[in-house]
Amino acid sequence: MGLAPTEIRHIPIKRGPWGYRRGAVERLLDEIADSYEDVWRERHDLIERVDGLEAELQRHRELESLLRRTLVSAESAAEEQREQARRSAELVVSEAHAEARRITFKATAERERLQADVRRLRELLSTALATVDETDGEDEADEAAAA
Repeated sequence: MGLAPTEIRHIPIKRGPWGYRRGAVERLLDEIADSYEDVWRERHDLIERVDGLEAELQRHRELESLLRRTLVSAESAAEEQREQARRSAELVVSEAHAEARRITFKATAERERLQADVRRLRELLSTALATVDETDGEDEADEAAAA
């Protein structure tokens, strides 16, 4: 059991005819020494605990710093990924527009070719019909002349 400084000051020590009694003083000194040893050990334990807590605090600070750097790095990587995705999407849209223009141009060219074929076929049919009509007219004239 430790003694507080105020307890030490108020411990009654009996006096004898020639001063303090030696036995009482030695017991008091032993108690004070024991109390001082307890305080000294407790102080040492607290110093070790403080040192341990400071080391742990430093480790947590380093971990926090690492986490902050990791977070900044992750945010940067995410932003870079978003930018790359945006560029990729723009490229896909651009390629899709180019493909659409190519398909439209090809379809227009095919339509114009088909229209030209239709006009040519109409002209051939018109010519063939005119030839048939001429031939029919000559046959009718030959039949009328023969009759």
